[in-house]
Amino acid sequence: MSKIRLGINPITWSNDDDPTLGGHTPLTTCLEETKKAGFSGTELGGKFPRKPNELKNILAEFDLELVSGWFDGHIAERNVEAEFDAIMPHLYLLKELNANVVVYADVSYRQKDWLFEPISERPKLKTNEWEIYGNKITKLANLIKDFGLNMSFHHHMGTIIETDKEIDLLIENTGSSVGLLLDTGHCVFSGGSPKEIVIKHAKRINHVHCKDIRKSKLEKIILNKTSFMESIHDGIFTVPGDGFINFADILSVLAAQNYQGWLVVEAEQDPNKAHPLTYAKMGYQNLKKLALEAGLIVAN
Repeated sequence: MSKIRLGINPITWSNDDDPTLGGHTPLTTCLEETKKAGFSGTELGGKFPRKPNELKNILAEFDLELVSGWFDGHIAERNVEAEFDAIMPHLYLLKELNANVVVYADVSYRQKDWLFEPISERPKLKTNEWEIYGNKITKLANLIKDFGLNMSFHHHMGTIIETDKEIDLLIENTGSSVGLLLDTGHCVFSGGSPKEIVIKHAKRINHVHCKDIRKSKLEKIILNKTSFMESIHDGIFTVPGDGFINFADILSVLAAQNYQGWLVVEAEQDPNKAHPLTYAKMGYQNLKKLALEAGLIVAN
C-alpha cells in the first residue's frame, strides 16, 4: 500500500511575494502552529534561515522535518550550466536537511512582479521550442539527480507550464529524471483535471501540493482576468475539503498508482481573513481523513 506523509507550506502564515499577507508573522509562530496542527514537515519559506545548522536547530526545536523548497527557475532563458550554478546553494541546503525533492518552477520571461500582472499575459512556448526545452530540463534534472536530489517540476499559473496540455508536452519531451509536482489548485484553476493528470503521469509524480478552490471565486476571477496575487487576495484558494475539488477521486488514483511521498497543504490565503492555525488544522484533518479513505497509509 502507498505510504504518505503530511506536510504544509508556510505560505499559510506568510506570503513571501506579498508582505501584506502575514509579513509580520514570526517564523516561530509558523513552526509552532505547524506542529500543533498535526503536520510532521514543512516546506521552506523566505523567513527560514539558509545556514544548514541554524535551520536544523530551529526545525528540531519544533520536531519538524524539511519537506522541500521552491526555486525560481529560468532554464528557458539560461544554459544548463548557468542554471545549475544558480540552483546549487538551494540544493545544498535541501540535501543537508535530508529533503528528497526540489520544487522547481520555471518563471522564465517574467518580470520581478509577475504575480501581480494579469495571468492572461503569461509567456508560452512555440511548437518548435518544446524539444529543445525538454532536453535542457532533462539535463538539469540529471545534474540534480547526480547531486542527490530529485527535480519536482511545478506547473504554475502565469508561467510557461500552466495547462494540462503543457504538462503533457513537458512529460513527452523530457526524460524520467524530470519529476512532476501535481498541484491540484493550479491544475483546476487553469481549467484542467488533477485526476486525469495522475492517470496519465502517475509514474512521474514525485510531490503533491494539495489546495482547494472556492468555485464562486474562480468564476469571478476568470471573468475579470485578474492577476494571480489578486486572486489570492480575493480568496480563490483554501485547504483541501473546503472547496469543490474532488480530492477523494484524486487520492484514490494516487493510491492505486502506489504514490509514495509527501502530500503538502499549500493553500495561500489572506491570514487576516483565514486564521492560519484554524485552516492548518482543518487542512490536516480533512486531508488525513481523505487519504485514509482512499487507502493511503499516513505515516508520522
